[in-house]
Amino acid sequence: MTKSYSEINEKIKNGSAVVVTAEEMVKIVEERGTKVAAEDIDVVTTGTFGPMCSSGAFLNFGHSDPPIKFEHLWLNDVHAYHGNAAVDCYIGCTRMADIRSFEYGGGHVIEDLVSGKPIRLKGNSYTTDCYPLAEVDTTFTINEINQAILLNPRNAYQRYVCAVNSSDKTLYTYMGKLLPKYGNAHFAGAGALSPLSNDPDYETIGIGTRIFLGGGIGYVIGEGTQHSPKSRFGTLFVKGDLKQMTPEYLRGVSYEKYGTSLFVGLGIAIPILNEGLAKKTAISDAELITDVVDYGVPRRDRPKPKQVSYKEMKSGYIELNGKSVKCSPMSSFYHAKKIAETLKNWIKEGKFFLNPPAETLPTDTVFKPMKITSELKFVKDLKKKAETCFDDCDIKLVAEKIIKNNVNHIVIIDRDNILKGIVTSFDITKAIAEDKKDLNEIITKRVITTSDNDPLDVAARKMKTNEISALPVINEQRKVVGIITSEELM
Repeated sequence: MTKSYSEINEKIKNGSAVVVTAEEMVKIVEERGTKVAAEDIDVVTTGTFGPMCSSGAFLNFGHSDPPIKFEHLWLNDVHAYHGNAAVDCYIGCTRMADIRSFEYGGGHVIEDLVSGKPIRLKGNSYTTDCYPLAEVDTTFTINEINQAILLNPRNAYQRYVCAVNSSDKTLYTYMGKLLPKYGNAHFAGAGALSPLSNDPDYETIGIGTRIFLGGGIGYVIGEGTQHSPKSRFGTLFVKGDLKQMTPEYLRGVSYEKYGTSLFVGLGIAIPILNEGLAKKTAISDAELITDVVDYGVPRRDRPKPKQVSYKEMKSGYIELNGKSVKCSPMSSFYHAKKIAETLKNWIKEGKFFLNPPAETLPTDTVFKPMKITSELKFVKDLKKKAETCFDDCDIKLVAEKIIKNNVNHIVIIDRDNILKGIVTSFDITKAIAEDKKDLNEIITKRVITTSDNDPLDVAARKMKTNEISALPVINEQRKVVGIITSEELM
């Protein structure tokens, strides 16, 4: 059994199309089977709403009098990119404001613009004969400029990872605040409602596909950057008219100590052209699997302790290393469902028709890593043997080791070589001055550490941030395997 786009659009036109959301399709296929579902259902709608950092907007302001050719410009103190014609610019959602950094950025400018709020435009120019004006300081609203085009190079990841942190410090990432020692887990994506998970072979998705975007209608214009379908990380390059969109589905967001981004609402209507598509659109959260990735290791290829399903992640907890870890979404399931329902209603009301893509997305693209031409050094390249003492040592023995080995740091361990703390030459001096006899009175027990595979600049940043001069090097079992100091880094 097959259907055509024209047959489905005719049904939409006369109001007889049977449209369901991807969540509803799961139950329908369970009850009726794929063959009957393919006959009964015409369209399945999807939706996702979450942070999509590779998003931004092209704006055209029209010409000033006298004319100006921008060299630099700022929108609400956010530096926008100008490398196009005189009064065009691109505002990226992750660019932070020069003032109130980490609180306000390009994503907030886009939300404010769509909300109808006035935006302050400041710009300067090196001036030319045809563009003599040197500076502009004005305000505008979205209806006072010519074009406002949302143009997002990478949106709607097919799935995304579940982020955890094995290190002994809190990490501030694009996956949110990750607590140390697997203290929590964060994930992104809408699971069974995810657009690309419902058509993973891109039978119906490609260049020209009409979509729900930011509350209005947008289009797929190609594969997204970092498109990696073989590893189930397909992405979309999309565009749409900001003047049609609403702030409910375009929300600026700030991540503590990381930066800014933009929540984007995106949905795709998938025509059930055959039984295969009926089966694909019935994928459940239990069937969608992703990797748990350890962000505590600052490398491109991070450890992946296990795989989990979206069903497990959505339950609020995942099992990891024998313990239950609280798991929270970075995406909004409420809005994802609302997008799928809105798209469903648009189709049932005859407001949204489907179109075949001019060209489907590639399924064999391989994501390539960055080529590094200069040698990158790691902690393991410069670490040295750590001078150690047991946690029940006498202070005098620690002082003797400092003198004998001409070092400033003694790493304190137990009988199994597990890190217990660190003592510096200053600690010993202070102990003598204050007549302290017990080593436990002077040990620093909350030790900032590093690992063999940390890049040197990461180790240096840890020292600078924490105002310390050494980092014990430990392995995954917290056993001491060396030390690196500011002297080695210098």
